[in-house]
Amino acid sequence: MRKSAFAGSFYPDSKSEISKFIDGALGSAEVDQKAVEAAVAYVSPHAGYAYSGKTAAFAYKAMQYNRNMDSVDSVVVVGPNHTGQGAPIAVSASDWETPLGVAANDKELSNAIASTSENIYLDEDAHKDEHSIEVQLPFLQRVLAGKRFCFVCLGDQSIGSSELLADSILKASRSLGRKVVVLASSDFDHYEPADVAKAKDMKLLDALKRMDPVAFNGLVDSLDDSICGFGPITVAMLFAKGTGAHSGILLNYSNSGESTGDYSSVVAYSSVAFV
Repeated sequence: MRKSAFAGSFYPDSKSEISKFIDGALGSAEVDQKAVEAAVAYVSPHAGYAYSGKTAAFAYKAMQYNRNMDSVDSVVVVGPNHTGQGAPIAVSASDWETPLGVAANDKELSNAIASTSENIYLDEDAHKDEHSIEVQLPFLQRVLAGKRFCFVCLGDQSIGSSELLADSILKASRSLGRKVVVLASSDFDHYEPADVAKAKDMKLLDALKRMDPVAFNGLVDSLDDSICGFGPITVAMLFAKGTGAHSGILLNYSNSGESTGDYSSVVAYSSVAFV
């Protein structure tokens, strides 16, 4: 069991406070239901709820509108590795616990993903002190009660690594007959003025709307955009393309200045659905 490490810091540590925040954020999120009802993958930010929680709610509102969600068996959550610990592609085989209870690991699917390549590892060290996946879990538990999960921490965010993981998720889910969706955990540009961050991020988001992973990864480099989870986003995009999706929809874009009042140095956030 992986116990929660960030309850009380990134998000509240009581069930009632978490539920109140999430329900309020979902109630405020306005999403075009028809546009997202066939989504197969999503992007959501992972900062403290006070900063990015309202934007994250747009991805989860889109999940609520997914007409196929009742038939989905498991959600594969892919987050970046901020700590540098553990394997470069690390799949957790543990159940995870938050103040909302235990999120059950689809261990058969987790093992199948790891077994598709010698470069994908069952490894808990990468997850131990990493927040990017845990911060998503209370939303997932609130919106998708009863689903099982796979948790993958991506230290190697090269496009080759992303292609490998996306292919492994597709192969493993098909071999087991699992219907899955993928959630990528990522914040966008960090610590630049809000207008500079937005100008960079909108170019990245245009590539996501076109579902062009090569252009997206190239822009991360050429624009020097400090998006932290471009690898997980690439995995979600490639998985979506592999299941027949054809476009990305920007659900919401915001930055930390909207909470702090300081727009001189912000962290930016986006929620996206791939349909």
